[in-house]
Amino acid sequence: MTENAATSVGALVTGAEIARLAGVTRAAVSNWRRRYEDFPAPAGGAANSPLFALVEVQTWLDRQRKGQEISPEVELWQALRAVYGEQLVAGLAEVAAALVGESSSDLPDELVGHVARLAGSEDPVDLVNGLTERFMESARRAGSDQVTPERIVRAVRHFAPDLLPTATVFDPACGTGVLLLTVAPGADARCCGQEVEPESARFAQLRADVLGRGHVTVIAGDSLRADAWPGLKADLVVCDPPAGVTEWGRDELLLDSRWELGTPSKAEGELAWLQHAYAHTGPAGHVLMVMPASVAYRKAGRRIRSELVRRGILRQVVALPPGTATSHSLPVHVWCLQRPEGSAKAESNYTVRMVDLTGNSPDDVLDPRPDQVADVPVIELLDDTVDLTPGTHLRSRHRDYPGEYSSLRQQMQKRIRRLVALLPELAEGDGPGSLDAVTTSVADLARAGLVDYVESDPVSASDQLDTDYLQGFLRSSANARRATSTSGTYRLDTRGARIPRMGIDDQRRYGSAFRALSEFEQDLRDIGEMSRQLTDLAREGLATGALTPEE
Repeated sequence: MTENAATSVGALVTGAEIARLAGVTRAAVSNWRRRYEDFPAPAGGAANSPLFALVEVQTWLDRQRKGQEISPEVELWQALRAVYGEQLVAGLAEVAAALVGESSSDLPDELVGHVARLAGSEDPVDLVNGLTERFMESARRAGSDQVTPERIVRAVRHFAPDLLPTATVFDPACGTGVLLLTVAPGADARCCGQEVEPESARFAQLRADVLGRGHVTVIAGDSLRADAWPGLKADLVVCDPPAGVTEWGRDELLLDSRWELGTPSKAEGELAWLQHAYAHTGPAGHVLMVMPASVAYRKAGRRIRSELVRRGILRQVVALPPGTATSHSLPVHVWCLQRPEGSAKAESNYTVRMVDLTGNSPDDVLDPRPDQVADVPVIELLDDTVDLTPGTHLRSRHRDYPGEYSSLRQQMQKRIRRLVALLPELAEGDGPGSLDAVTTSVADLARAGLVDYVESDPVSASDQLDTDYLQGFLRSSANARRATSTSGTYRLDTRGARIPRMGIDDQRRYGSAFRALSEFEQDLRDIGEMSRQLTDLAREGLATGALTPEE
């Protein structure tokens, strides 16, 4: 559609925006498009993401009164929440059971009528998808990790490999099955799942039945302690494992054959799930794991990370944008593994692709820009930490080493020249103790109104007292001794300090020297930090080949 045509029909809205406008789900909007011949035709967009003229949509909603009445689906959702409360998954499972005609459905009487009315007017697929969408949205708003967020599902699907239509896909912690059913290549794919929560496992299975996915089997149980698929070898294993769980069964599973890469520590449950997933891959099979960012660098997992790299298993690590996981704002990674078809050792030219999307919005496109991706040789990863954080490796590749080094070097030269100039010219005085004869306390100066305190630091409140002179003498060794107790504890108390009495011109002369010394000290600290940065940059640049010594 041309820009002029878009302008002629006014504002355009998506199906999701229409759903929000009418207070229904996107599935309900899709159903309206099929059922009502007078529903507005697309005014733009693509076949799989049409756009509609807002004016036409509002007119149609007003005519149908869809914008003013509560839809039967919304009534059912509200009734489910009232009956099941926090056990909504159990209610969704009962609705799905009723839709497939399961005799064991235990739906309460007050909900049977709702489901029957909807089953007579709505496509069961649209209904179960709509309820699932509402459940995921409510979990997102509540910050719950009960289901895999839609953004993570989108990311895993984006980075998943191309599979044959009849491929086998496995999810050992499948929850309600959203990730498993979304990533599978189609209705002919064999989908195998396991979920520790029985109601979630039941809903995942029944939802697949409603959708007509006849090759889906989801079994309830603890995948790590009681693997329901011991002989399964999948083409793709996807998993969003429970994070931060220490009671995953390590003591019971110390000698388990799945720990091919090393026995995970109690704190590294995510690496137990990763090895469980990897154990279920066939030759050249893939694994996509959703991982907390800390798993990439924690000390306890170093050996397992090392083996993943050493054996050529780890192919890609993707750092997703903050906010992708709706239950928290912490960064999340997707680790992409593939079982090698050859030896257990990586080839000499083996690299791991690092993708850093942490600077993006969570709803941006997932294809990285050239500066967001790097292929890192195995030799660079196998150091003391085996840090697999993408940002760590991308920064070194996309830094302007020559430009940074030249700039820092010039700054260093400038600061060093200034440093020498800052040192005041000092002549021989009358000897140590010559200024101790006539002194006054800061407390007396404060009572006389000559001193104020700004954030506990004394400053001059009169043109008869120079602040630099005051603060310079306060830092003298004599005043430091006065602020030290008999036990050797230093206690800052400037009110007890004493400074020499002298005229304002002499005060300013001393104050200028003290100020120069303070600036000298600060410049020394700055130069120390700058020298550390400069040395680190130069060493790294020389070691990586980004810099070279001049001939």
